[in-house]
Amino acid sequence: MSNPEHLQYTEEHEWLTAADADGVATIGITQHAADALGDIVYVQLPAVGDAVTAGETCGELESTKSVSDLYSPVTGEIVEVNEDVEGDNSLVNSDPFNAGWLFKVRVESTGKVLTAAEYTALTNPSA
Repeated sequence: MSNPEHLQYTEEHEWLTAADADGVATIGITQHAADALGDIVYVQLPAVGDAVTAGETCGELESTKSVSDLYSPVTGEIVEVNEDVEGDNSLVNSDPFNAGWLFKVRVESTGKVLTAAEYTALTNPSA
């Protein structure tokens, strides 16, 4: 699967949308990360109202293979979490760029992000 051009990416394999008119960005993990993790069986997301800091852990994803930290690509306040993912963890594997989004943040600042081309080069150097 290709990485959607309209998103930004982190070296830790999260994606984020540009902030909307209210300053809110949506965040999830990439297809590359979902494939590497394998079947996700548990998702621990930050709570609405929590403060997150760019580059810092804010949750966990547990798969049949391992437990992986979830990093926030932005600094801000959590305004929404994807309750569908909390009820059906497999959405992260089956549709990570759409139905499998993880949380939304009112953005104060953004950490280091990559374009789709830069992220593709990072995860698939031979492409």
